[in-house]
Amino acid sequence: MNAELVERYVAAWNETDPGARAKAVAALWTEDATYTDPLAEVTGHAGIAAVIKGAQGMFPGLVFSPGEVYDAHHDVARFTWHLGPQGGEPVAVGFDVVQLAEDGRIARVLGFLDKAPAA
Repeated sequence: MNAELVERYVAAWNETDPGARAKAVAALWTEDATYTDPLAEVTGHAGIAAVIKGAQGMFPGLVFSPGEVYDAHHDVARFTWHLGPQGGEPVAVGFDVVQLAEDGRIARVLGFLDKAPAA
């Protein structure tokens, strides 16, 4: 995984058009990919797209952006991301660990929340 793939990953999380989001998910994740974080555990393109739609519904008007941390070796990468108003202070900060398949798409995401929005 490289920085360009992180940008595409973040862009998929910001995509609000259902059709474009489905295409972004299919391009980035394998068909049987898993996504697990404290709030979700899903498998496949439809499940991942639904989690993204759900996050957008919970935080309308907020956008994801890449964080400061990025590290990778073999077929594994870890990186941070922020969620907040465009150009503003993030209300959430996360840390994702991603495993890639042989074709370069994402096979597994393990997500962690370092900073969660106040209820």
